This record gives sequence, structure tokens and C-alpha cells, in this order.
Amino acid sequence: MQTLSYLDYTVFFVYFAIVASYGIWVYRRKNKSTTSASHEYFLAEGSLTWWAIGASLIASNISAEQFIGMSGSGFTMGLAIATYEWMAAATLVIVAVFFIPVYLKNKIYTMPQFLNQRYNSKVAMIMAVFWLLLYVGVNLTSILYLGALAINSISGINLTLCMGLLALFAIFITLGGMKVIGYTDVIQVFFLILGGLITTYLALDLVAEKFGGNGMLQGFGFVKDRAQDHFHMILPQDNKYYMDLPGLTVLLGGMWIVNLNYWGCNQYITQRALGADLKTARSGLLFAAFIKLLMPVIVVLPGIAAYVLYQEGNFQTEMLQNGEVNPDRAYPVLLNLLPAGLKGVAFAALTAAVVASLAGKANSIATIFTLDVYLKKINPQADEKKMVWIGRATVVVAMVIAVIIAPLLGIDKKGGFQYIQEYTGFVSPGVFAMFILGFFWKNATSSAALFATIGGFIMSIIFKFLPNFADLSFLASSGFAKANEAGVYEIPFLDRMGFVFILSVVGMIIISKYEVSRGVKTNGLEIDSSMFKVSNGFAVGTLMILGVLAALYTIFW
Repeated sequence: MQTLSYLDYTVFFVYFAIVASYGIWVYRRKNKSTTSASHEYFLAEGSLTWWAIGASLIASNISAEQFIGMSGSGFTMGLAIATYEWMAAATLVIVAVFFIPVYLKNKIYTMPQFLNQRYNSKVAMIMAVFWLLLYVGVNLTSILYLGALAINSISGINLTLCMGLLALFAIFITLGGMKVIGYTDVIQVFFLILGGLITTYLALDLVAEKFGGNGMLQGFGFVKDRAQDHFHMILPQDNKYYMDLPGLTVLLGGMWIVNLNYWGCNQYITQRALGADLKTARSGLLFAAFIKLLMPVIVVLPGIAAYVLYQEGNFQTEMLQNGEVNPDRAYPVLLNLLPAGLKGVAFAALTAAVVASLAGKANSIATIFTLDVYLKKINPQADEKKMVWIGRATVVVAMVIAVIIAPLLGIDKKGGFQYIQEYTGFVSPGVFAMFILGFFWKNATSSAALFATIGGFIMSIIFKFLPNFADLSFLASSGFAKANEAGVYEIPFLDRMGFVFILSVVGMIIISKYEVSRGVKTNGLEIDSSMFKVSNGFAVGTLMILGVLAALYTIFW
């Protein structure tokens, strides 16, 4: 039933009041630090604790595309989609050890600033404009639309009104700056995890009830027995979803590019740690890595449970959209089964996930536009007060644009999670090549960086459409191609990303060596080996995470 009871609305408004009140309290607290107004607004410099950084990373990352899109992928392909979450845990450790020290040592606060400092202003400005377009046109719109679609599915509230209310809530939080976002994200994550776990528990309990059992554990056992093909992390080549997750590539190939680019070279994510000292930033990332281990229980397992229930004749009508089964409806269908009160908690959890992601994304948009475009090209003399005002105005403008264009992009037709992966995957390999060589190879030149950025994008497009012009069947034996329904051999997009990354790195090395031999000077970063040493506590935490991951992949191989 697509309605909320008075009790559900009461629970939701309690959640809203807690977040709003806490945000106002954080905003009004006197700032004892000596940081500038703009750094306080954009970065919360020096004021976020490790647990606030970790919670904010998760709150910004987990949104409707996970709750809706990953549950939908759980419904279709099963636990294999959890590799995005579990590989992220390992990636966060790598970013904490090797990436964050470089940023902090060189006092880098935005990704375009890194590119300007390491390469030149042209590379920085190209990427600043690109990131603004990507964040507004892909990320902000997809989070907003998918979130509104999910809330509409469980509440019956008009879709456009849902988008407007979500945008207003996010604007309210974002206008307080990164400090407010960071600390309110702690509450958002609490509701996100609580509501998510309740939904998972009740989904498994319902499975147990349908098969004559009782309780969550028996329900999980029934799910494993009746959906054995949904509990494999590494998909064989004959699996129908191999093109999405091509075998060992998730452990040895393109999945690393997806994760390292997202968690280590992404303003939206790294911004949370860039205002802290190294120990605090690393602890925050490690905390986020532990939470990542838990996320598939919340965002994937419900989709598998919904699949088992659907196979037994449940939700036959509810799962349909335009006469076809829409996997992205799996999570909203489960939410509609929750009793009054608990449905309100799940509603709050979903809203928390969406609003936290919107607020984080909007703050990153404001940071890049203000510090890397407005201050550099439009008004270099702007004072602190003016920069904060421009940042807040940017938040409002970006959100209004997203509300207007989101319904026009066909996000629901592509599938939420796939929509984001498809469009970001065209640029991630080249961008990551530019960053990784910029970090650790002092001879990388600005021309080589431009080649990786623009050339990487062009190569991604070529690899995408190459099967229409060339026979790639010779790649099938190595697992790098598979025939589609028309008999055309296509390259899985994760493998395409791996190929483009390798070619981008090789191209950068050739161009850089040629230019350096001709006397071109490069701008190396300040790096020494002592930066990468970690504390004993961090090392123990890392071993625990890697041990859990090894066990999970061994059990569910």
C-alpha cells in the first residue's frame, strides 16, 4: 500500500527535527579555530572528528542508487554486485595510506587545485568545468530523481513534489557548510543503517514465514537454498550478467579503477578528509571502510530476498512497470510491507541517504565553482564573505537545475546504478591515469595530462562502439569479450576501463619522456617515504578488514 500512516509521518518528522535542530546547533556554535570563513564553510577545516569524517563519507556515498539500484541488481544478479561495496573497503585503506598524505602535505583542498599545482591552469580549468557538468548533470540529478521515485513508491507523494522537498531539505543543510554537513551526517548514517537493517530483517523474516520457518537466520538459510545462483561473487563467462561484472576483473582489473578514482580522486568524497590532520583523516577513512563491509547486508540482501519471494509468486503485480519486471522496484515493494512506525523509520533512512548525498554533492559543486572558477577567472579579488555567498548561491542554482532536468534524462529507464556507472566510466580511466602519475611520477607533463583526460574519453567511446566495426571474437577466449543477443562480441565496460587506463598511462609516459627530453619542466609534488607510514592501530584495523574480505570472497566465490 503506497501510503504512510500518521505514526510513520510522526517518526519521519522526529527524524527531521533531530537533524535540523542538530544542524542549527552546530552552525551556531562559536568556531574556536583560526581558519578563514571560506575554508570553514567549504572544508570545516580542523573541526571534523574521525567518526564524523567516516560517517560523512558513508552518508555521501550511500544514496538512492545503492538502496534502489543495488537492491535491484541483487534481485537480478545477486551478491556479485556487493563487490562495489566490499572492494571499496580495501580501496579506502589504500587511499588513506597513499593518497591522503599527498593531498595534506601539499595543502591541496580541491581536485582542480591539485591539477593546477601539479600540471597547469589549463588542465585544472578543463577538469573543473567537467566535474561541475558531471556532478550536476549525472550525479545530482540521478540521486534526486531516484530518491524521489523511491519515496513516491512508498508514500504516494507526487514525484515532482518529492524532488522539490528533497532539494529544499538538502539546501537547508548545505547552506550551513561542510561542518554542518559532516556532523549531521552522523545522524543520517544512524537512521540509514537502522532503517536498512530493519528492512533486511523483516525481508528475511518474511521469507522464513513463507517457507514455514521463523526468524531472520532461518530466512537467510531459505534464501541461500532457493537462490544459490545469487550467492557467487565471481561470475563465469556464461552468466547473463557477465558484461556488468566480468569474472576476475572485479578483483584484478577495472573495478580498482572505478574505486580508486571514486574514493581517491573525487572532490565529492575526499573533501571530507582534506580539512583534517593526517591521523584524523586516516582514522575516518578506516572507520568508513568497516561500515562498507556491512553495506551489502542493507542494500543487496533485501533484493535477493525479494527475488526469492517473487519466484514463489509474490509481488507479481507490484514488480511490473509498463508490463515488464523492473528490478529497481524490489526495495520499494519491500518497504510497503513494513508495519506502521517501522515504515516511517525506513522512510527516514531512505530520505537520510538521499539528502546526505545531495548535500555532499552540492557542497562539492559550490567548492569547485567558487574556489576554482569564480575566484580564479571571474573575481580574483573576492573577499571571504563574498566567496561564502557565492558558494551558497551556487548550491541553490545547482539544485534548481537538477530538479528541472532530472525527469528529462531517462534515468529510470537505464536503471539507477547502471546510469551512473555508464557515464562516469567513460572518463574515469583517463582521469585516474592523470592523477596516479601526477602523484608518484615527477616527470608527468601537462600535455600528457591533457592526453589522458581528452584522449581517455575518446578511447572509451572508440572501445564502446568498436564492436560495430570490428570482429572481437578473438578476445572471448581470454574473457575480454562476450557475444550479445545479436551475435556481436562486446567488451565488458570494466574491461574497457582497464584497457583505456593502460593506454592512457602508456601515452602519458611516451609524451612526458619526449617533452622532458626537449627541456620541458614539470611541477613535482612534495613527497617523502615517511608520509606513508601508518600507526600500529591503523595497521591492525587494515589487517582486520583484509581478513574479513578474504573470508567473504572465499565463502561466496
